[in-house]
Amino acid sequence: MRSPKRFAIIALVSMASFSLCACHKRVAADQLNAIEVVIPEHGAYTGAFMDFGDEEDDVTLEDIEDFEQMVGKHQAIIASSSYWGEQNFPVDNLNVIWRHGSLPLVFWSPWDKPYEEDRGPDKFSLTEIIAGRWDEYIDKWADAARNFGNPLIVVFGVEMNGTWFPWSGAYYGGAEWDKEHNNWKGPEVFRTAYRHVVDRVRARGATNIKWMFHTNNYSYPLDTWNSAPSYYPGSDYVDWLGLSVYGQQYKDEPNPDIPSLVDWPYEEMCRLDPKKPVMIAEWATGEFPYDVNEPGMWKPEWIKQALDLFRTRYPRVKAAVYWHERWQNADGSYSNLRVNSSVESLNAYRAGVANPDWLGNLILRAIPLRAAK
Repeated sequence: MRSPKRFAIIALVSMASFSLCACHKRVAADQLNAIEVVIPEHGAYTGAFMDFGDEEDDVTLEDIEDFEQMVGKHQAIIASSSYWGEQNFPVDNLNVIWRHGSLPLVFWSPWDKPYEEDRGPDKFSLTEIIAGRWDEYIDKWADAARNFGNPLIVVFGVEMNGTWFPWSGAYYGGAEWDKEHNNWKGPEVFRTAYRHVVDRVRARGATNIKWMFHTNNYSYPLDTWNSAPSYYPGSDYVDWLGLSVYGQQYKDEPNPDIPSLVDWPYEEMCRLDPKKPVMIAEWATGEFPYDVNEPGMWKPEWIKQALDLFRTRYPRVKAAVYWHERWQNADGSYSNLRVNSSVESLNAYRAGVANPDWLGNLILRAIPLRAAK
């Protein structure tokens, strides 16, 4: 989420159910009163963020269709952002995504303009959220989500275990011990704010939202107090467990292999709850000149390995969302994470997602009317 990510890589670091086919997805989806997205028993959903602008919310059907044509597969999940500084619910964006037959994944970030990283808390601070200052906005957003009516996944406060975003526990007491809650103070403030937001949204009847707890794969700083379990709000508040997994983003970094980036964070996530599905909610690596004498992997090999191992080595991974973005750095260089940064990288991605275990179409199930109310 956001570009550029200013951190170093740390890793050596019933009712009937049916699948939406691309040709009938709009009609089938619109004919249902109340539906939910089924977690696949076999395989995993594929999805992407498609470089929807600096605020990550310039969603267009053209961009979606162009990406899908390029990679040769319909995307089950499409990610975009809803920053609190915009003070609105992105209904137009979500309608574009849902009518296309995809599940919206929304990063709902308590962040004020100019949306710059490493600045610390702004007016949407966690303490202000807990105190109720933004309850009216939360309620308004929740009402709009309820009225949207269709399924969506929402992340509140993505990657809170890194210092680049203002909702990081590092800005709220960090490693100070909170005796009352038997937890580190910084993470406890985040947990309290997360629960406050989810409770208010649920109270408005937005039952179409599934909530995802989404951390960076390795914490920064890599200290015990800043680990994912310290931030976990509890299974009653979480439907999905999410991880960001990035390889090389800058030219002077290595490009570690997938096991070194995922094995331990995946295990840590799975210990939070024995049954929740896991999503690789952001994954990507940059395209840089490859030196066989340096450690790390060439981007096409990295993409191939990711698409192979996400679905075979990590059985609870039920979705993976590629972060298709490119940005210019302060020194004039580019970090190009897009799947088409080279012909070889695009071919690796196309070949990987062509595997039938990568599901491009949603599996939907009707909800009994009593349960839907």
